[in-house]
Amino acid sequence: MRAAVLTRHGEPPSYGEHPEPADVPGQALVRVAAAPVVPLDLLCASGTSYFGPPPLPYVPGDQGVGVVERSAVHTTGTRVFFITAAGRVPRDGSLAERALVPDEDVIPLPPDVPDELAAAVGLSGVAAWMALTWRAQLEPGERVLVLGGGGAVGQAAVGAARVLGASRVVALCRSDAAEARARTAGAAEVVRFTDDVDVLADRLGTALGGSVDVVVDPVFGRAATAASRVLAPCGRLVNLGGMGGDTAEFASSVLRGRTAAVLGYTNNGITIEQRREALTAVTTHAAAGRITVAAEQLPLPDVGEAWRRQATGDAGVRFVLRP
Repeated sequence: MRAAVLTRHGEPPSYGEHPEPADVPGQALVRVAAAPVVPLDLLCASGTSYFGPPPLPYVPGDQGVGVVERSAVHTTGTRVFFITAAGRVPRDGSLAERALVPDEDVIPLPPDVPDELAAAVGLSGVAAWMALTWRAQLEPGERVLVLGGGGAVGQAAVGAARVLGASRVVALCRSDAAEARARTAGAAEVVRFTDDVDVLADRLGTALGGSVDVVVDPVFGRAATAASRVLAPCGRLVNLGGMGGDTAEFASSVLRGRTAAVLGYTNNGITIEQRREALTAVTTHAAAGRITVAAEQLPLPDVGEAWRRQATGDAGVRFVLRP
């Protein structure tokens, strides 16, 4: 079959021939329709991640969308989202014509969501949804601030917050393009980032009408420091990543005085059933146009271009490859 094959750590994969997946008990064979290139793919392929260097050669691609061709559990012809964990475990991934996937990591999709949208939302949508529901316990009528609102997780979080009944959703962004994506996702207002934490906290407070109940934070760093200063009583900041730095400063007086909470989240910390329910929820809302992530489609032979653009370009656009 044709696939994107990585033969050297730290370099983009190349499009070429690769052996067909072999039958393995407990795994489904999926014909791939669309597969995103996500930051985790590049991290694993670099050979420097905490998962360890993956054996070479292998096909990267942590997740994708396709149709079941063979499975003892799932009906042939079922359209599904799937997770391969390629690069995290010694297994080929989704950037190929066909992928072999554990049956438990195959999730049927609602009929109306386009392949490329389901692939773009994917696990970014799961992270946003679970951060708001499971970790933050968002209540209807509460105010939400999304840091990095133009990124994939940020766009999904903006849409999810609206779906879940937030009374106001504000996004923090760095660029014009990111602001446009956040507004398209449904942000009522966008605040532009500045390194001056005092100024940034003032801007956030003004946009939020004083304070915020829930912060979805894939950024951390100075953005999280500023956001902590506008938390409402019993406010919650849920951190999902560190794109803006690995440390932030939180004043004890703020946390204690407002009975605020700083919480962590990772998709690795949820159960298979939680992931399945969250993926079903976000893709159902995506099918109805309520949750979206900006995406650009490319043919699989252009994997090298998609890989380089993901590494150096705008992380808010999800590059989706189609075999």
